[in-house]
This record gives sequence, structure tokens and C-alpha cells, in this order.
Amino acid sequence: MIVSLALKSLRNRKLTATLTVLSIALSVLLLLGVERVREQARESFAAAVSGTDLIVGARGNPVHLLLYAVFHIGNATNNIRWDSYQSLATRPGVAWALPLAMGDSHRGFRVVGTSTEFFTLFRYGDAQSLKMAEGSPFSNDTQAVLGAEVARQLRYTLGSALVLAHGAGEVSFIKHDEHPFTVTGVLAPTGTPVDRAVYISLEGVHALHDEDTVADPLASPPPDPLRTRADKAKASDHDGHADAEGHADHEDHANAEPHAGHESHADENRHDDHVGAANPSITAVLLGLTSRAAALSLQRSINELPTEPLTAILPGPTLLEVWGMVGMVEKTLFALSILVLGVGLAGMLVALLTSLNERRREMSILRAIGARPAHIFALIMGEAGVLTAAGIGLGFSALYVMQSLGETWLQERFGLFLPPRWPTPDELALMALVALAGILIGALPAYRSYRRSLADGLTPRV
Repeated sequence: MIVSLALKSLRNRKLTATLTVLSIALSVLLLLGVERVREQARESFAAAVSGTDLIVGARGNPVHLLLYAVFHIGNATNNIRWDSYQSLATRPGVAWALPLAMGDSHRGFRVVGTSTEFFTLFRYGDAQSLKMAEGSPFSNDTQAVLGAEVARQLRYTLGSALVLAHGAGEVSFIKHDEHPFTVTGVLAPTGTPVDRAVYISLEGVHALHDEDTVADPLASPPPDPLRTRADKAKASDHDGHADAEGHADHEDHANAEPHAGHESHADENRHDDHVGAANPSITAVLLGLTSRAAALSLQRSINELPTEPLTAILPGPTLLEVWGMVGMVEKTLFALSILVLGVGLAGMLVALLTSLNERRREMSILRAIGARPAHIFALIMGEAGVLTAAGIGLGFSALYVMQSLGETWLQERFGLFLPPRWPTPDELALMALVALAGILIGALPAYRSYRRSLADGLTPRV
């Protein structure tokens, strides 16, 4: 009976009741929406890399290594020598090793040099493998594979030509015009940093910097003079003209004519596979182990390598450390949504208090026909409960519809996978708290109405 009477009373004040319900609905929509975005952002952050047991880079901060190797944020302080990468790949207990060479970009998107095994071995999310939306992986040093976000924003398709640039900024004054690439594949969306990168072969990275006329601080480090002299001395034992050829090769490189004398040298390097100008420097290495139990011992041995200062990190703990640094943002968003909800509930309180002065005569008439103070109290509380429940229902329904209509757009645009779903236990708890808060707020005007006497409202005021 009380609920029916409350509904009839609210129907007589349609405009005020509608505005109150809308304010609560918007607050609930924002609260639940921010909560779902927070959850998805946390899951996407943790799902950026999966199945990788160790990430190895030059000696430095573990968080910095994770940021540039996985999230493509920042630059490496140094590179890894090719022989160190080979040593890591052939260590006992290492199932696979994926080299990553970075330092270039294309219109603001990072360029990652790697091997074709990247597309079969790399995992993200719940051990999901990469899939090609169209085309196929690169097969030579002039082909490139695009992440889904790169292809979408730049509107590239199979066969599109692109020129890479030196450095990681959106604007670059040094472009590798002499070595263009052709798009041979586009990856399916993953909601991870993979979507925002251009992938080329390690040979393509070497070709870029071998033809570059400007010294690149992020490319392969210059050959060691002692090693160069030793190589020349060794070559002179087999060929009396080696010193002259090496001198001519050096002069050609100084005059930015990289093709003039490097072909035979590059072929020799590929043949004996030693470290030199023909092998690209590696920015980071992703390692998969045959047994995860050996991760800690292998990490310790890599960190203590005497041949080159390296840092090996466990992705999971480092991800948690990074999330602890950026988690303040999600807490701020949640706090803002709570404040908006408070504004909505305060609006309901104002509406109820304002209506009391307009309904003093109504309440007195109800008292006159037999309604007790407790009935009046229950009526006001019932109105607050109906308004709150309607606002919660409308807010959740609006969120469900918005997720249904914008699921694909959110995934393609922001990398957020937010399918429509029923509320989780945590969300049900939040809605229960909102309902309780609405009822408690309704207690103040209900108490004021309860305290008023029968004569209040029937006595004319002069």
C-alpha cells in the first residue's frame, strides 16, 4: 500500500521525479562504467605479455626495461650485442628466444624488428596467440606487418608503402627514404601494445641503418677498434690486399656510400656469424623457458654475466610494480565517480526537501483521514526508495545498451574489450550501497514530515 501511494504521489510530480531519477541514473552509469573500465584496464595491462618467462635488456631499471620492451614507452639506455643474444638463445633450459630491435618509428608508431617466430611464439592475455587479420608475416627485409591500430588509424591496406623514420617521435627530420617497406600483413586486434606497432625483420633493421647516412645512437654500436684491427690483421694473413680493401671500405663509409664496400664484409659476417656491422644490435630479448621453476636461477645468472652487463626481469612482478605506480589514476577515477554519485543523491535530497513545503497540506489531510506519523514517514521513505531503485535500474540499463552498441568501437579505438554482461558481485554490492544511501538520505525529509503536527498545513498563514 505504501509503495502504491508513493508511486501515485510521484506521478503527481512527474517533472521533479523524472529529473531526480535521471540524476541518479547518470551517477550509477558513471560509477559502474568507470568500475568496468578500471577492471578492463587492469586486465589489459596484465595481459600485455603472457607466456614470457624472462625479459632481458641492457643493464638498467627493471621497470624501464618492461616499459620499452613491452609497452614501447621510452628508449633503451643501451643495446645487447648479437653474440650475447645467441648465448641467451642457446642456454640450457631456454625453449625459445625472441629478439626485439627498436629505435625507429612511423608517424608516431614504434617500429619493432624481430623474427618471424614472433607471430607464432608471442602470447598475450590468457595465453592467446597472435592472428593475422589479413595477409601474411614478412619474408624479406622490405616487408612489414602492421598492428591493428596502426592499420586503422593510418588506413593502410595490403600493398601500402611506408617509409620509416629515425627515432621514436611523431615528427622526425631523418627518414629512411632509400629503403621503403611494403605492407604484407595486418594483425588482428589484441587490445595490447601489439596493436600500436609496425613489425619488420631484423634484416630490415640492419638494412635501414646500413644505408643510413647519419649516425644512429640507437642502431648497432660502432665496431670495437681492437676487434677491427685484429680482424684486419687476420685477414691480411690470407690476403695481402686486405688492408687496402679495409681502408677503401672505411673511406666509403665516411662518405655515406654504404653499399660501396660492405657487401663482401656483410656476407663474411653472415657466414661466420660473429658480431659486427652486419648483425643488428638487439634492444631486448623475450625468453620462454622449458621449466618456469628455473626462471629465478636463470635470471640471477644473466644478471651476473661477466661478458656484458644485462638485466633480466620476471614480467609478472614487474607488471605489478608498474601498476602500483599508475594505479593512482584508477583510484582517482573511482573517487570522481563516487563524488558524482554523491551529487546525484544530494539532488534527490533537495528535491524531497523542497517538495515537503509544497506538500504540507497534503500530509495534514492524510493525517486527518487517519494516517499516523509512521505512515507519513514510510511514505516519504518509500518515495526515496522508488526514486533510487528507478535510478539504479535506468543507469544499469543505459550502461548495458551503451556497451552493446559501442563494444566494437571501444575495442578498435581504445583497445578495451567491454562486452555487455550482467553485474558482477562487486557491482551488485555497489548498487546495494547506492540503494542504501538513497534510503538513508530519504530519512531526513521523512523525519521532518513525521515531526509535523496534524494542524501544520491546515492552519492558514497570514
